[in-house]
Amino acid sequence: MIRVGLCSNYIFERQAATCAALPSGYSYTKNEAKLPDPFTNVAGTAITKKDDWPCRKKEIWDLMAKYELGDKPIPEKTTGTVSSSSISVTVTDKGKTMTFSAKVSLPASGTAPYPMIILVGGASLPIPAGVGTITFANDDMGAQGGSSSRGKGKFFDMYGSGHSAGATTAWAWGISRIIDVIEQDTSGKIDVKRLGVTGCSRNGKGAFIAGAMDDRIALTLPQESGSGGAACWRISASEDKAGKKIQTAKELVGENPWFGKALDTNAADPTHMPVDHHMLAAMIAPRGLLVIENNIDWLGPVSTTGCMRAGKSIYKALGVDDNMGFSEVPGHSHCQFPSSQQPELTAFINKFLKGGTDSTAGVDKSDQTAVKASTYADWTTTVLT
Repeated sequence: MIRVGLCSNYIFERQAATCAALPSGYSYTKNEAKLPDPFTNVAGTAITKKDDWPCRKKEIWDLMAKYELGDKPIPEKTTGTVSSSSISVTVTDKGKTMTFSAKVSLPASGTAPYPMIILVGGASLPIPAGVGTITFANDDMGAQGGSSSRGKGKFFDMYGSGHSAGATTAWAWGISRIIDVIEQDTSGKIDVKRLGVTGCSRNGKGAFIAGAMDDRIALTLPQESGSGGAACWRISASEDKAGKKIQTAKELVGENPWFGKALDTNAADPTHMPVDHHMLAAMIAPRGLLVIENNIDWLGPVSTTGCMRAGKSIYKALGVDDNMGFSEVPGHSHCQFPSSQQPELTAFINKFLKGGTDSTAGVDKSDQTAVKASTYADWTTTVLT
C-alpha cells in the first residue's frame, strides 16, 4: 500500500509534523497588484534561511489548494502492475474502487530501468532515444469538455462531483497514482527517480501542476501552457486592461473546469489572492523545470516571461538557478515545437533524466526583452543561507 503525504506530495508528508497549518479561518485581506512575495510567510515573517523554506513551500501549496486548485486526496490504497506496454492502476478509498491504465512505450535503446516522460494527453515534444513514454488519458480522469463538464470523470466518480478539485488537480492525482505503482514495481523496467512530465496548451497547464504536486517527478516540461500555467494571473489581467488579446482568469473559469471553484471568487480581480503562478515554479524547486512558451497573444508572452522570470528568481534564491529554464520563441504554430528550442530541451532531458553532465545554465530565452521580473514584483531576491 502506498500512502502519499498531504496533498499527495511526499515532501509535505515529511513536513506535516513540523510545519504549521494555515491559521484557522485564514483569509487574505490585501489587494496586491504586485506578485505576492514567496519569501514572506502568512505570519509576515521573512524567509532568509534554506531550513525555513520547506515549511514556506508547504504553506504555498496549502494556499494554492485553498484559492485555486482544490484538494488532492490521499487514497487509502494504490496497487497495480507494470508491463512493457501498459501500467494498470487500482485505487481504493472510502469504500470505492477505481481502475485505470496508461500506455507504456519503452525505449528501443538504453538499459533498464529506463527514464520515462509522462505525456498528459499525448506528446508535442520530440522524445529522444533512450527515454520512454507513459501516455496518460487525462480527459478520462477529469473532463475538460466545457464548463458543464465540471465534476465529471473517474476522479469525481470516486470523490464526488462536488469535490473542490479542478480537472488539472484530478489529472495530477491520477499521475501520482501511476507513480505509486511504478514505485512499488519490482520488474525493474522504469526508473522512478528519472521521471518527467509534459503536455501542451491545456494539457501543459496539467503538466505544470502535476510537477508541482509530486516531488517524485524529476523534470517538468510544460509547453505553451499560457494562462493557468506559466502566465501569472495578475500580469495577464494588467495586459488585458492594456488592450491585449490574452486569456485571463475571468475568461478561463468560464471556458473549462481546469481549476477548483475557489478560483471563481477572485477570477475577475486576482489581486485579492495570496498566490500567483510564479509560485508553481516555487513548488517544483529545486527539481528540474523547463518552461517552453510561444509568442501567441492568447498565451500572453509578456505574462509568461514576467511570471517565469519571477519564478526563476526563486530558484536563484535557493542556489539552484540552473535547474530552471524559460524558453519563449515566436514564429511557429501552437504546440509545434521549433528546432530553435531543441538545444535547451536536450540539455534538460540529458541532465535530469539521462544522467548527463549537460549545462542548463542561463536558459532564459524570450523575444520580450524589455520584460523584467522587477516590474511585477517588489520583493528582493537574496540567496537563502
